[in-house]
Amino acid sequence: MKKVAVIVQEGAEPFGLGSLVEVWGEPYHPEDDNPVFDFQVCTPRPGRLRGRSDYDLVVERGLEAAADADLVCLAPKYDFTDHDPLVLDAIRAAEARGATIYAHCSGVFEIGAAGLLHGRECTTHWRYTDLLAKTYPEAKVKPDVLYCHDGNILTGAGSAAGIDASLHLMRDHFGAKVAATTARRIVVPPHRDGGQAQFIANAVPDCDAETLGPLLQWIVENIGEDLSVETLARRNHMSARTFARRFRAETGTTPHSWVTRQRVQAAEELLERTDHPIDWIADEVGFGNAATLRHHFARVRGLSPQQYRRRFAG
Repeated sequence: MKKVAVIVQEGAEPFGLGSLVEVWGEPYHPEDDNPVFDFQVCTPRPGRLRGRSDYDLVVERGLEAAADADLVCLAPKYDFTDHDPLVLDAIRAAEARGATIYAHCSGVFEIGAAGLLHGRECTTHWRYTDLLAKTYPEAKVKPDVLYCHDGNILTGAGSAAGIDASLHLMRDHFGAKVAATTARRIVVPPHRDGGQAQFIANAVPDCDAETLGPLLQWIVENIGEDLSVETLARRNHMSARTFARRFRAETGTTPHSWVTRQRVQAAEELLERTDHPIDWIADEVGFGNAATLRHHFARVRGLSPQQYRRRFAG
């Protein structure tokens, strides 16, 4: 992946566009050796575009900039029910030649209008998931996730989740180290799993209740230890049932799922920067044996630890 094109239109949402620029458009970062992309912003009719938040955009490139892009992004816009035929043609052409198509928030409706969500898992901002499912009934809309990656189509939830989806794609192409370094540069958490809930309705805790933040940090620092629900509940002075309920309320997922993801992530980093055997890595991150590591790694990443190492080591 070398060239990234972002298609913007009238009424572009500035944060939605900005989240793409932060991940893919930084032209200079001397603190690391991460890839620098040929990042171009384009529009169907170059010139001044009406903005949504009291300022306009001036875009000089036309849609020909997307014709050879490896990644074509669709910036969210205010009127997402009005679809420009030129944009839809550009999306279809990009998908047909194998480029990755990415949109988050209201931009996902453009992919649907281009006919590319048929039979695919996808998501959008939680405000619009019902409308997306109603408008494109053949799509497999997942309302409670941060992002979906189905083939060469990547869709994300709200604008902040656009950063998560972009970091997921960065991780998928360049490995955990590059994604983590990118996240550090823009000062966000390195990885939020796509399956996390978009919208978490936290119960109001007791005034003297601690959040789970310190415990989550302890888990990451002790990933090879016994991290069963019972053990974690005792550490937080709760019953297992209360702890599991509080954990889901604060993180949007179960303790087992969260710990498993952290263990896979720790395994990725060891696979990238060491030549230790798979059995050693499995024990180090708490899976206990290579078979269990392979099972969870394949389920989360879609490839085996050995394949991951060949792809990203060094």
